[in-house]
Amino acid sequence: MAGRINDEDVKAVRDAVPIDAVVSEYLQLRGAGGGNLKGLCPFHDEKSPSFQVSPSKGLFHCFGCQEGGDTITFVMKVDHLSFSEAVERLAGTAGITLRYEEGGYNPSHQRGERIRLVEAHKAAAVYYAEQLDSQPEAEIGRTFLAERGFDQSAATHFSVGYSPAGWDHLTRFLRGKGFTDKELLLSGLAQEGRRGPIDRFRGRLMWPIRDISGEVVGFGARRLRADDNGPKYLNTPETPIYRKSQVLYGIDLAKKDIAKASRAVVVEGYTDVMACHLAGVTTAIATCGTAFGADHIKILRRLLMDNGSARVIFTFDGDSAGQKAALRAFEDDQKFAAETYIAIAPDGMDPCDLRLAKGDEAVAELTEPRTPLFEFALRQIVARYDLDTPAGRAAALDEAAPVVARIKNSASQHEVAVQLAGLVGILDTQFVVKRVGQIARWARDRGGQGPAPERGAQRTAAGFDESGAGRPRGAALNLRNAVHATERELLKLALQRPELVSPAFDAYGVDEFTAPPYAAVREAVMEAGGAEHGARAPQEYLVRVREAAPDDQVRAMVTELAVEAIMRRTVDELYAGEQLVAVRRRAVDRRVQDIQSTLTRLGSGGDPAHLAAVQNELWVLQQYGQSLRERGADAL
Repeated sequence: MAGRINDEDVKAVRDAVPIDAVVSEYLQLRGAGGGNLKGLCPFHDEKSPSFQVSPSKGLFHCFGCQEGGDTITFVMKVDHLSFSEAVERLAGTAGITLRYEEGGYNPSHQRGERIRLVEAHKAAAVYYAEQLDSQPEAEIGRTFLAERGFDQSAATHFSVGYSPAGWDHLTRFLRGKGFTDKELLLSGLAQEGRRGPIDRFRGRLMWPIRDISGEVVGFGARRLRADDNGPKYLNTPETPIYRKSQVLYGIDLAKKDIAKASRAVVVEGYTDVMACHLAGVTTAIATCGTAFGADHIKILRRLLMDNGSARVIFTFDGDSAGQKAALRAFEDDQKFAAETYIAIAPDGMDPCDLRLAKGDEAVAELTEPRTPLFEFALRQIVARYDLDTPAGRAAALDEAAPVVARIKNSASQHEVAVQLAGLVGILDTQFVVKRVGQIARWARDRGGQGPAPERGAQRTAAGFDESGAGRPRGAALNLRNAVHATERELLKLALQRPELVSPAFDAYGVDEFTAPPYAAVREAVMEAGGAEHGARAPQEYLVRVREAAPDDQVRAMVTELAVEAIMRRTVDELYAGEQLVAVRRRAVDRRVQDIQSTLTRLGSGGDPAHLAAVQNELWVLQQYGQSLRERGADAL
């Protein structure tokens, strides 16, 4: 097992890699005010952004699913890594050499499994590229590329390579790099042969498949020789780092332009991606041996900051297989807020062939939005029926109407229903509109989503609705409660702007916070050295508070409060003082009520000395409360 990473090195990694730079590798971020950024959460499906990043604090928090933490936590969660693996990945990005408490400097056998598999793929990609560039055997691969309009610079840009035709060339190369047979088999780069591991890919043109962060996680391999009895395209099998339904070829190259242009072009193959990028369509991506599906949509939605102005253009071959692919894509169309289109060249050529035949301009022209995907799907359905007969028109309507009924936007649904009437040839447009509306209502009644939660719903300590089945539960927070709201605001100030509430805040008792989750956060701040320490050492303050939290729920609450916007545009000492006073005054008022109840119970028959002490405490508190009302923060 790997030794424990030195604490100073963990801190150095956390400080060296900005959280917004890391998160931006996975989703588009936009300004959220107060120096924060927002985007669509990578941990749950959502239509509007509730995921916020605070670059100044090095934290993220989703107000939808309550996931939160620092840069290391984000990498752990988004890539399913252990703590050590996440630190190692970030350290590699920052150029930091890690020290281990047991075993000295980071030897290769201490690396986490995922890191090792990624490193094996990285080494394999370099090896394959060198083979294509220099080996006589790879001439067949260079010829294949040249015939499709790709020169050496194009091959280099996309890191295209060649796998030698022998049984174990790559296996022996990677063994020499220190990788074990177990790692080679687990990675999918090798497979079990009669006498041990042999290369999975032999005599093929190789495209490295990278995840959204740019790490090589698999390969796509194209058959080149007539005597190769394998499939035309052979991909990496499912491995701990490669899931074909969760990767998009070219996403590492296209992600920035997809986010910038709020547009993505989905093509069918590796050479199509190459052709599009070389033709200036740098938002092109492709699936890897599988149909475009729900997991691919999640990746694109986060990059597009999915909204009505975004565009997703699908290019499919004009043959029957391409049409079927388009219809499959339409099945998931409503998972996008973006407008979806289909682009098919008049002669049915794919982007690679089109670039060869007609040049870059033709490819760029092809990928301009032409036909909405829903219109293409409806035309394909309607074309199967004889519209010259009443029975044919009725049958076409019966199949097409449920497709239109699935459109969630009611205005769009009405407009498309009117178009459907024209496609089918039914003159009574209102009949078609009513028919679509009726089917939509039936669908909702049969099993649509349940009723939305009440607006006044309470939240638990971790911020979840109390009704959320299987979610963490805790003491209820009523966010409409003025007392809870003020306590929350004061804690946000203590975490985000400790210099404004220090040193007064550190004199506040845990019992001055009535909501148990807030009391727990107050205690964590105290354990971390208080707001005064935060004012002196802001860089390490939040890390210490989160580490002082007794459990994950309190830690999540700390992160949420550290990221959530303060409810005042101008945050200054005056506003901080108002929150300090409000929380203290309520605490004093509660204590006054308790003492008055005690005096009532004691009556006139109690011990005179005890009675006098209680009455004196009551008088002091009443005077203090009066001073707080008159002098505000100056009385603290």
